[in-house]
Amino acid sequence: MKVGVFIPIGNNGWLLSETAPQYKPTFELNKQITLEAEHYGLDFVLSMIKLRGFGGKTEFWDHNLESFTLMAGLAAVTTKIKLYATAASLVMPPAIVARMASTIDSISNGRFGVNLVTGWQRPEYSQMGMWPGDAFFGTRYEYLTEYVQVLRELWGKGQSDFKGQHFQMDDCRLSPRPQGEMKVICAGSSDAGMAFSARHADYNFCFGKGLNTPKAFAPAAERLIEATEKTGRHVSTYVLMMVIADETDEAARAKWEHYKAGADQEAIAWMGQQGAADTKSGTDTNVRQMTDPTSAVNINMGTLVGSYASVARMLDEMAEVPGTEGVLLTFDDFVQGVHNFGERIQPLMASRVCADTPVPSRARAALAAAA
Repeated sequence: MKVGVFIPIGNNGWLLSETAPQYKPTFELNKQITLEAEHYGLDFVLSMIKLRGFGGKTEFWDHNLESFTLMAGLAAVTTKIKLYATAASLVMPPAIVARMASTIDSISNGRFGVNLVTGWQRPEYSQMGMWPGDAFFGTRYEYLTEYVQVLRELWGKGQSDFKGQHFQMDDCRLSPRPQGEMKVICAGSSDAGMAFSARHADYNFCFGKGLNTPKAFAPAAERLIEATEKTGRHVSTYVLMMVIADETDEAARAKWEHYKAGADQEAIAWMGQQGAADTKSGTDTNVRQMTDPTSAVNINMGTLVGSYASVARMLDEMAEVPGTEGVLLTFDDFVQGVHNFGERIQPLMASRVCADTPVPSRARAALAAAA
């Protein structure tokens, strides 16, 4: 199973809590996390794009870096790990994204890919006068379909004359082109989103669900398999999960309860209000899950809480779900979390460790105790 890190491009990562670690996003922080991930052989890092936060006492996601420029910097200081930036397609024309991606492909020597998002939070775009109206909620994947076609033509041929409802290319040119095939990610979970990923994406990301329920995302993976049977393409599932680990199950659970007790209710309420604005595509389960106010201290993403051995076991269970190729992980403390994953969790995972992979001494002790 492949493993990636959803690096904290926004302040405080993915915990809307006054009692969670509080920090601002910086290049140095994300460089440290990415280099640590590369050191331990993780497969990729992905950065989101967020143009307006949720406020509250923690000013959640009010402080954000920009995805493509951050990944360009990381491309220059890494050598092996794959890098993905996120394109806010409503405000970034596809011809510009194609050229930026080709540039970072050059910097990284072919280690770059693009995550496409349609945009679900209206204030991100209305603050700039660039929100097309709420009808966009119902047509956003039609827009994204044209968008990705322009990208693919420019990356593949270096030229596009695409004519559609949303984009009109007139002998649009791109050179230099990427060194290899540019991989595209989407996070479609509605019927329209799944259909888009099955037809145009290389990987589809979905939210994990619940607390310590590693296989709860299986219906989403099955739906993607069904969608790809109609298109004849291979598109695999990657699952977004938060890891909160410690020496024992009890210690990890205590941290999780501590974070929940400090939930930033004002920021959570704002997030729910923004999600409720979408009345056109109500089947988008990712957005519904994110904005459910009943348990939103970590945006309702699936959460693995336990000892290092327990988390390793649950990640291995996830790898058993048909169609699943990897996970995208977040942590309460990213620097320590990635280090602990590399030292204490990864060596215990049957889905990650080969027979000749060196196992750190503490991980050997945990394996012996588990036996």
